[in-house]
Amino acid sequence: MKIAIGSDHLGLERKRHLIEVLEKEGIEYKDFGVETPEPVDYPDIARKLVPEVQNGNFDRGILICGTGIGMAICANKFRGIRAAVCHDIYSAQRSILSNDCQILTMGSLIIGKALAQEILKVWLAIERTGGTVDKVRKIEELENL
Repeated sequence: MKIAIGSDHLGLERKRHLIEVLEKEGIEYKDFGVETPEPVDYPDIARKLVPEVQNGNFDRGILICGTGIGMAICANKFRGIRAAVCHDIYSAQRSILSNDCQILTMGSLIIGKALAQEILKVWLAIERTGGTVDKVRKIEELENL
């Protein structure tokens, strides 16, 4: 599995915590930024990372900002991408099992290190199998409205 990961300046520390998990699990990843706490707009990071998942260069993506909401909104603008804000284990599970999400977003101002790491472990452990197929198909149809 190959993971694309990125954050804005507010998510930098949490991103580093999630990279610890990826490294411990031996999962290949690429960091799409940021590297410093200098302010950056989260759409700029999403614009770099999401196409890499969309084009199949990475299996999944992780985006972190202050709340996770802005990153999810940005990621969901890309055709064929389903991103979910997950701040609990159950939501992380359902994001894949029901909605076949490729992108996990989190808010660094909402959840702490330990919970973020546990959510990531659960999210990575679940195989993407298409989700609830009829519902996912209907989500995809919305892209044509």
